[in-house]
Amino acid sequence: MKKNLLFLCTGNSCRSQIAEGFGKKHLSQHNINSAGINPQKINLYAIKTMSEIGIDISNQSSKKINLNNLSNYELIITLCGDALDKCPILERKYKHIHWNLEDPAKLTGNEKEISIGFSKIRDAILKKIKQLKI
Repeated sequence: MKKNLLFLCTGNSCRSQIAEGFGKKHLSQHNINSAGINPQKINLYAIKTMSEIGIDISNQSSKKINLNNLSNYELIITLCGDALDKCPILERKYKHIHWNLEDPAKLTGNEKEISIGFSKIRDAILKKIKQLKI
């Protein structure tokens, strides 16, 4: 039976969507989900940065975390301090890992600079996923 893994972020628009896309590709032995504390529309730069490496996340959607369902996950990974701070229950009750990653939605500059920033964060997420021991 596949284990359930959740990537949790604030808006479920960038980091957790990228992680979900990588998880579905590289962690196929698990059921991969993502959610947010305050879900926002998926960021177009997140879709673009993943499409650059051949992963299509355009059909993924932002979802709100259901705190009552946390026990369904064998592992929860938070990707930002905001999600960690707003879900303190994670530290005590559930198997949890925290990755403190910069919020790419807050990047500024021209389109090329923002794309480069998204690529760096995407690559950092991939590195962490490949290092997971689950």
